[in-house]
Amino acid sequence: MLSWGAARLWDALGTLPSVPLAAPVVLAVIAVVLLATALSIRARLRAQRERRPGAKGVEPMMAARALVFGQASALVAALVAGMYGGTCVFLLSLLDVPPRRDQAIYAGSAVLAGVAVVAAAVFLERVCKLPDDGDDERNTAQAA
Repeated sequence: MLSWGAARLWDALGTLPSVPLAAPVVLAVIAVVLLATALSIRARLRAQRERRPGAKGVEPMMAARALVFGQASALVAALVAGMYGGTCVFLLSLLDVPPRRDQAIYAGSAVLAGVAVVAAAVFLERVCKLPDDGDDERNTAQAA
């Protein structure tokens, strides 16, 4: 809503900045990198859990870095998707002008790519989640 209002105001005061073609492309590349990282970590953890011979484990620092990258990417992608979403909604009223139609397509693509980044980041976070530790329940039962 805020982005739509800002786009209307900016257009009324002058020229609305164009949506770069690179925006959806960069977001899509980030989504692919996050998904590939999540699938790689998941496969390594599964191989380690099943005790396959020659299985490479996951270093804790690598998993932590991947998790931080995913969380930061999700936050930025949500912000960017919201910004381009408002711009896209504003541009929907101007689809009869070919340059504005192209901008609406780029903005809509950026929103979809931003949602893909958030989804891939949530999947990566789920993959990196540590299993629940059942020892805590036993320790509190013994203490009582």
